[in-house]
Amino acid sequence: MTPKAWLFLALGLFVAYYAVTWVRNVLPDGEGATAAEGSPSPLALAIGLVLGLLFGWVAGGGVQYDAGAFTISYPFGPNGANVSMLIAIASITILGVAVPYVMHRGKTGWPKPIELFIGFVTNFFDTLGIGSFAPTTAMFKAWKVADDRLIPGSLNVGHTPPTIAEALIFIAIVEVDFTTLVVLLLASVLGARLGAGVVAGWSRRNIQLGMGVTLAIAALLFIIKNLDEMRGAPMIPGGEALALSGGLLVVAFLGNFMLGALMTLGVGMYAPCLIMISLLGMNPTAAFPIMMGSCAFLMPIASERFVKKRSYALRPSLGLTMAGVPAVLIAAIIVKSMSLTTVRWLVVVVVLYTSISMLRSARASKLAAAA
Repeated sequence: MTPKAWLFLALGLFVAYYAVTWVRNVLPDGEGATAAEGSPSPLALAIGLVLGLLFGWVAGGGVQYDAGAFTISYPFGPNGANVSMLIAIASITILGVAVPYVMHRGKTGWPKPIELFIGFVTNFFDTLGIGSFAPTTAMFKAWKVADDRLIPGSLNVGHTPPTIAEALIFIAIVEVDFTTLVVLLLASVLGARLGAGVVAGWSRRNIQLGMGVTLAIAALLFIIKNLDEMRGAPMIPGGEALALSGGLLVVAFLGNFMLGALMTLGVGMYAPCLIMISLLGMNPTAAFPIMMGSCAFLMPIASERFVKKRSYALRPSLGLTMAGVPAVLIAAIIVKSMSLTTVRWLVVVVVLYTSISMLRSARASKLAAAA
């Protein structure tokens, strides 16, 4: 197998780890609630299996869109399928079967339309490099979808499967040095492992304060990136390198380690990672497999602790997952190039609004505690 195929295999194992953790530990909301016994209906399992096979086939490169036409590669046809496609099919099929089990054991029923809408929209634009954490946080806050304390866990748990689909796609199609990619993926996983254990047990006020500050930083990074594109002479120029070595690789390792830890505060790493990669002289395109692969490997680790501590909202998380995976596949197939300047300015407004809202909520919590 090629090095990338081995990486795909490792990602497939992470998928299985995530699915088993969710199914084994899921419980319905409410004090003293217990999980349902038995298995979901055969129809629900069949739907999950068929959709998982279909989505895995698309994520593995079975359907391509170029020059206004679709091309289809049959995964089990005369020429067979490459290893990466087969692993993608197996990985997302596992997720497809896990979802009915989670819905059954968690006694959730179908996610609400607003929860599915949020999952589709945020993951569609996430595939374009916008990031999903800040917009999801804003929508959760605006429509009171989940308690503030449960937002970081819901983001990590619910956005994990769509992010894995993104990683399968971009690791396969974007060229980047394999050693650099693996080192930065490892850094993000270690950062998430350290950060998730701390954040999952934080109080509501600490999470509000942490998210308020880090969201403000994320907004600043969006502004810098937008100004770069408008100027035509970027403040943060990107190089053409596809690899890092020596001191630059050490800096990138430390940077991705910190970004992995911050992921557990509910702030996505896409914009910071894109800027870090550009500052270090790499081609900004190389950031896509790095940032999406980083998230795909670290989020199952981070979400495990949130699931075990029940520090997430189950039904909204299912909404992010069930609508998010098809959104990723649609965006990856159809969208080849798009001016994201207007969208990024909208994200800046949304992120700043959410940051201020979180900081005000943290201040209100402090005043309430002092009263």
